[in-house]
Amino acid sequence: MKLSAILFSFLTLASCSQNEDQTNHLQAQVDSLQKKLKNNYTPGFGELMGNIQLHHAKLWFAGDNRNWALAKYEESLILSAFKKIQQFHGNNPEAKIAAMINPAMDSVDQAIENKNMVAFRHSFLFLNASCNSCHQATKKPFNVIVTPTVPPITNQLYK
Repeated sequence: MKLSAILFSFLTLASCSQNEDQTNHLQAQVDSLQKKLKNNYTPGFGELMGNIQLHHAKLWFAGDNRNWALAKYEESLILSAFKKIQQFHGNNPEAKIAAMINPAMDSVDQAIENKNMVAFRHSFLFLNASCNSCHQATKKPFNVIVTPTVPPITNQLYK
């Protein structure tokens, strides 16, 4: 009887240890697959720039309508896209030059924070000029950014 109890206890402990080893192995596989998924898709440089262009236009209409909360949100999406450019294309010479946008984005941010329409319009022109300077520097002078005249998304209110 004692022997049976000892044998049962030994088998239970061995089984637990085996389950823990298997759990650790499975967790390592899950972690590996999650890492692969996270790094699997890399948005193209052009995709990210197109995203920035869309939010640039929406930023204008939000600010022009004094919708400062929406303007702040659009600004954050532009900055997020620039961070992704650095994350996914940081070795690209064009990505390195893209930092020239920072002073203009800081100026836009300040205008939004102060809810200052005159400063916003001035900062937005500075942003356009910075975009175009970057395009010139990266040998893409044909890509000229202007203040939009028609909303890019017509199913959203900007007021």
